[in-house]
Amino acid sequence: MAVRSIPAGSTPERKARKRKPRARNAPPKINGNTRLPDSPKNSQLVYRDLLQAIISMEMVPGTPILEREITQRYGISRTPVREAVLRLARDRLVDVIPKSGTFVSRIPLSDLHEAIVAREALETVTVRAATEKASESQIMELRAIVQRQRETAEAGHAEAFHQADDAFHAAIAAAGRLPGIWDMIRQIRLQVERYRRLTLPQPGRMMLVIGEHNDVLEAIARRNADEAVEHMRLHLNKLKLDTAIFRDLWPDYFVHDRDVGDDISAN
Repeated sequence: MAVRSIPAGSTPERKARKRKPRARNAPPKINGNTRLPDSPKNSQLVYRDLLQAIISMEMVPGTPILEREITQRYGISRTPVREAVLRLARDRLVDVIPKSGTFVSRIPLSDLHEAIVAREALETVTVRAATEKASESQIMELRAIVQRQRETAEAGHAEAFHQADDAFHAAIAAAGRLPGIWDMIRQIRLQVERYRRLTLPQPGRMMLVIGEHNDVLEAIARRNADEAVEHMRLHLNKLKLDTAIFRDLWPDYFVHDRDVGDDISAN
């Protein structure tokens, strides 16, 4: 019986369909849908993004946090989203109310007061140390930051102004060789940051802050520690003195668990 020869390069089997190459960093597909695998990094990502939205007042107090919507946006399961939400609850930035939902928390006036007091105590230490230890190049860096703040204020860029504001205070701690204290301040100032974002849009507020920063800077440059400390205290105490004003402007944004008149009479 003759055996039919098979032409070279051919095969009796169906040729496999050529697969489209997968993108290098593409997430795996599960049940046909692209989805990120759950991991601690996903929880951290959601936490970071929600934290920034809350602190920047993009999500104002009372805004509902919809876990299902977040899972769809990130393409992840509810577990890492829930972990992020619970972490924000521990930070007192969200309220989880049974049978009602999860909402961005209001700003407790008591927390705000205590955070400002703690920050003042820590920053008087860093500014005194900076006055004694700052190099000329570090003083020049502080001048450059104040100038950057002036430029962003004139351009009306509130977020860039806020970043330069943080850079100024961080640079003072670094000049005093106490950068870890700024890290501590960042941990305790969550409620203060939300409050500060309410104050910056007020007419003239950013230029006022620049003037206060410049007073601190010039005292550091003159190596006058007592004057630098006093100017820093005046700068930070302004937040306490203005609390009643902004509480009345946005009463729904605050938890009225403290008489802000106590702050005014104490100064």
